[in-house]
Amino acid sequence: MIHPVIMAGGTGSRLWPLSRQLNPKQFLKLTDSPLSMLQSTVARLEGLDAEQPLLICNEEHRFLAAEQMRQSGQEDVQIILEPSGRNTAPAIALAAIQLCEHANGSNPLMLVLAADHLIQDTMAFQAGVTKAIPLAEQGKLVTFGIVPSHPETGYGYIHRGSELADDCYAVDSFVEKPDLATANKYLASGEYLWNSGMFLFSARDYLRELETHRPDILSACRAAIADASEDLHFTRVNAELFAQCPSESVDYAVMEKTDKAAVVALDAGWSDIGSWSALWDVSTKDDAGNSLTGDVITRDTANTLVRADSRLVATVGVDNLVIIETKDALLVAHKDRVQDVKAVVEQIRDDGRHEHMNHREVYRPWGVYDSIDNGSRYQVKRITVKPGAKLSVQMHHHRAEHWIVVSGTARVTNGEKTYLVTENQSTYIPVGQIHALENPGVIDLELIEVQSGSYLGEDDIVRYEDRYGRK
Repeated sequence: MIHPVIMAGGTGSRLWPLSRQLNPKQFLKLTDSPLSMLQSTVARLEGLDAEQPLLICNEEHRFLAAEQMRQSGQEDVQIILEPSGRNTAPAIALAAIQLCEHANGSNPLMLVLAADHLIQDTMAFQAGVTKAIPLAEQGKLVTFGIVPSHPETGYGYIHRGSELADDCYAVDSFVEKPDLATANKYLASGEYLWNSGMFLFSARDYLRELETHRPDILSACRAAIADASEDLHFTRVNAELFAQCPSESVDYAVMEKTDKAAVVALDAGWSDIGSWSALWDVSTKDDAGNSLTGDVITRDTANTLVRADSRLVATVGVDNLVIIETKDALLVAHKDRVQDVKAVVEQIRDDGRHEHMNHREVYRPWGVYDSIDNGSRYQVKRITVKPGAKLSVQMHHHRAEHWIVVSGTARVTNGEKTYLVTENQSTYIPVGQIHALENPGVIDLELIEVQSGSYLGEDDIVRYEDRYGRK
C-alpha cells in the first residue's frame, strides 16, 4: 500500500498576477481542467493501491488546502503545517516521521509528489509508479526522471546509469541546470532525464539515509514534530524548534549523497508549469498559436497567451506575448522574458504594496470576501458565507460596519442581541461592539459590508471565540 505525500508549499511568484502569496499556483485552476493543480494531483492517484494522501502546506494556506481537499472527497485528510519554509528535505522528514509513528512497526512506502505539477497522461504516470514499487521495496530511493522532449535549460538533469529493470536505472549523477549547448548534448545522448522532484521510497529508508547524511535536519524535525499539537485535521509542529532546522532540498541532503538512488524514466506529459511560457506550451491553442481564456477578442495576434478574469481584453497586432488580467492587476510580458516576472513581485513587495499577497477575493474558512471599493475612511466588501459557517466573535477598535443582506439569511450577534437579517434587510455594528455573523441556512449567505472609520486594516480584529482555531 502506497502512502501519497503531497507537498503543497511555495508561492509560485513567476505566475503573478494569478498566483499570489496567500493563494499560490497549487490552489489555482491553470489548465482546461475544472480542478486546481492540487485537486488534479489528488485525482491522479485514483486507481492506485494507495491510502488517503498526507498533505504538507504552509500555515497561512491551511484553510484553502483543507477546503480544496474537502471538495475532492478527502474530508478527513491529515495536513502537516509548516510554520516556516525549510525546503523539501525537512518537509519529507516530517511526513516520514509521522507515517512511521502510525505504521505499527511496518515500513510504509511514501509516494512524494508536488501539488503544482501537470501530468497529462495519468496511465503512464501510474505505470511508472508501479515500476518503482519493487525498487523501493528493495531499499532503493527512487526518483522519477522525465524523458526530455527538448533541450531545456530550466531543469536539473539526472544522468542514468546501469539498467535495473524496464525503464528503471541506477542514478549515475545529478547535474545542475545546463546551458543550451550542454542541454543539446544531454538530449542527443539519450542518457539524461529531467529531474521531476517526485519520489518513491520507504519512510524508514529515507530517515536512515537522512540520519547518515544530514543528522542535523533529522534531529530538528524529530524535535519539532515531537512537540506538535493537533488542531482539527492539522498537525502543528513546534514553530521555534522547526525554525532551527537547516533549509535544504531533498536532492542536496540525500539523493546526491546516497548510494541507493534509482530513477524511473517517465514519459507522461509532465510540466512543472514554472512560468507563463511553460503554461502556453501545454495549453490548447487556436490556429494562430494563441491560448485564450476568458472574454478575449484578438485581431492579427499570434503565439500569445491571454487570460482575462474579470473584463474584456482585446489585442491587435501582437505576437509572442503573455497578457494576464485580474481584478486588481495586469501583466503584459514578452514570452522570452517571463522569468523576470519574479523581479516584478519583488519590486511590489519592496515598494510596500499588497498586490503580491492576495487577490481582491480572499478565501476564509467560512467563505470568501471581495473588496469591491475603498477610500481613505471607507471600504466596501461583498461577503459570501457558506451554509452552517460562522465568522469569529469579534470586535473592532477603529471601524463600524453596515451589513446589507443580498441573499440568504444571516444570524447576527450584536452586543447582547441575537437576531435574523434576511434578504433586502440591513443592520449596523458600531465601533467597539462585540459581534458575530453566521449562516444558519442551507444556501450561501451573500451580503454587502460597508466599513467606515479611521483604520480599516484586517489586523483590527479582536477575536473572542473562533470555531476555526484562529488567534
